[in-house]
Amino acid sequence: MKIVVLDGYTLNPGDISWDGLKKIGDVIIYDRTPTDKIVERAADAEIVFTNKTPLGEDVINKLPSLKYIGVLATGYNVVNAEAAKQRGIVVTNVPGYGTASVVQMTFALLLELCQHVQRHSDSVMAGKWTNSLDWCYWDFPLIELSGKTIGIIGFGNIGSKVGDIATAFGMNIIASSRHETDQSNRKNFRWAKSPELLEQSDVVSIHCPLFPETQGLINKQSLKTMKSSAFLLNTSRGPIIVDEDLADALNNETIAGAGIDVLSVEPPPKDNPLFKAKNCIITPHIAWATKEARARLMEIAVKNLESFIAGKPVNVVNK
Repeated sequence: MKIVVLDGYTLNPGDISWDGLKKIGDVIIYDRTPTDKIVERAADAEIVFTNKTPLGEDVINKLPSLKYIGVLATGYNVVNAEAAKQRGIVVTNVPGYGTASVVQMTFALLLELCQHVQRHSDSVMAGKWTNSLDWCYWDFPLIELSGKTIGIIGFGNIGSKVGDIATAFGMNIIASSRHETDQSNRKNFRWAKSPELLEQSDVVSIHCPLFPETQGLINKQSLKTMKSSAFLLNTSRGPIIVDEDLADALNNETIAGAGIDVLSVEPPPKDNPLFKAKNCIITPHIAWATKEARARLMEIAVKNLESFIAGKPVNVVNK
């Protein structure tokens, strides 16, 4: 059985093992695959794994041996799942592997906005504390989370865990979701629709999937409804926010700050307006990428394939 990994470097730059996959068949691993090389590299493969390398209908139809596509991520929009279904090709994804890491990153961004840890550390290293006339100083406002309200857009597995940590910080929770589940165990919680959530939250954190109805959800008009002291966090999908509108809102002080791990185009063009926006922290889509989360992703991907071979496929996205 020939197994081809089209873009293995992002998942595994060398710090975790491919051995689980190699026990199943003959594996060829490419760090990256240009779009014009996909068919050539996967020509006689029965199994193909991809993270972000696109497998559209034209490509799928040029791979006659293909029986299974494993997406090395939760989102699977890089694969034309319907075209694969028409060919009888099973497509699987890897859900749930990165919840703890994404939640951790959400609060890393928020705490940096509240405490400016790196900026203060940099100023100390540059000698400012040594030369200070006072025993301490702060260059930026310091903000306490206790008593503040966090609005969580998307209250699924990740969003609810964000709520748990927010509760530990003493925050109140407003959440919006397509499915309003029973949250009666939470005494600091209420449901609200997005407009009310945006108006009343001190922090807005996005954890919803990218659907047509969520694309551009955070735009010029919705940003105007937020508190001028509010922070916006996005560790979900970039196109949920209109980058230019957020940059304008930050520069005009419509909102106070943003911490985002995703952008509408990745990698971003050098002229993305958020690069010059006020009080904007941008990280390169790394919320999912702790070693522990990537090891879980690898383990689940291998189990997905083993289940498929055993005739009992799991995590199938094109049933």
